Amino acid sequence: MFTRLAAAAFSSRPARIGAVAALAAAGIAGTMAASSASAGTTGAHCAGAPTVSRQFFGKAFDLYAGRQLPVYRYTLGNCRGMKVRILTYGGTIQSITVPSRSGRPTDVVLGFKTLKDYVSEDSPPVTANGGPYFGETIGRYGNRIAKGTFKLDGHTYTLPINNGVNSLHGGLVGFGNHVWAARSVTSPGAVGVQMKLVSPNGDDGANVGCSCTGYPGTLTVFVTFTLDNANRLRIHYRATVAGQATVLNLTNHSYFNLGGEASGPVYSQRVYINASRYTPTDSTQIPTGVIATVKGTPFDFTTPDTIGSRITQDNEQLLIAQGYDHNWVLNHTGPQLSGLRLAARAWDSGTGIELGVWTDQPGVQFYSGNFLNGTLVGISGHIYRQSWGYTFETQHFPNSPNQPNFPSTVLRPGQVFSSSTIFQFGTF
Repeated sequence: MFTRLAAAAFSSRPARIGAVAALAAAGIAGTMAASSASAGTTGAHCAGAPTVSRQFFGKAFDLYAGRQLPVYRYTLGNCRGMKVRILTYGGTIQSITVPSRSGRPTDVVLGFKTLKDYVSEDSPPVTANGGPYFGETIGRYGNRIAKGTFKLDGHTYTLPINNGVNSLHGGLVGFGNHVWAARSVTSPGAVGVQMKLVSPNGDDGANVGCSCTGYPGTLTVFVTFTLDNANRLRIHYRATVAGQATVLNLTNHSYFNLGGEASGPVYSQRVYINASRYTPTDSTQIPTGVIATVKGTPFDFTTPDTIGSRITQDNEQLLIAQGYDHNWVLNHTGPQLSGLRLAARAWDSGTGIELGVWTDQPGVQFYSGNFLNGTLVGISGHIYRQSWGYTFETQHFPNSPNQPNFPSTVLRPGQVFSSSTIFQFGTF
């Protein structure tokens, strides 16, 4: 099911033609063509190679190693003023700073200031609603597995329950709770950091004090973050498994606010999702197995609309999730770039910052920050409240191991999981 797909270049900045209105009127594809034309011009005047640096960020206990390990923060920068900070704890994006329309540096993701905050608040190993997962690399299985159980090759596997009656984002101690090995990498026109984690057979089972089997097979994961001078942050995932087959769903859990970190609610920001269908859920937020049309529902973002325009409608799905927290089934049509499809775009009219999301994954989880409840203090010292950020988690579908009609997430020995997602920033 998993194939090797390579990411390629795409536009860095849309034409300054009132992008939001133009998209609604003329369609995404036409605007993307205009974007490509303007990108070559702006890129030509950007001198200086991207840079990467590393600094010590503290020490954290790692369950695999059984001891404290040093944590580092890598900073990627380019000649256009974009800066990305990534922690080896959790393979976590701490901040993404991009220039606004006026040139003001603007951090556009939510995060914490200290390593202590990440350890205690981001995804603490508790049995209910374990944290916001700000910026984390999620695994082994992003999103929910119903009742923490699935069958594979005649065996039943069980996982810790940490989200109502389900297992969420890998369970009690997911990939975001580990210290990843890391090294700087360079490629023509880009710099980055490659991180490595080896997840043992039975991970998130008895080793976290659960009478569970955990995930089968010994999984080796590489996640590579790269930045170029066209304001493209590329995340490439590569994984292999030894011993036994496993299930795998890797994603990044960054919360975006294009108005700026801690700038307030995101309901006025506009979103486009390249999906005509989505997967409704039951009352525990597990997909029912139905793949439903978005037409005539609050889930229709095939024409750009504000996040808040329909979020308070009397809709059962919105009530279950207290907003948007659903998987959209991405279309196979629309703009494609060397195998990566356009999954979503977002815009903030105040800063003029826009985001494009490209992926080879079949789905994207759009989550509107419904459970930010005013108890978390962010990187700038401000309290995060409900709706202050949103995610585009490129992914396979939730609970796929228990839904035979969903694309398979099984990875077998001898196979290679290889996938890319690109977050592209510009102004309009």
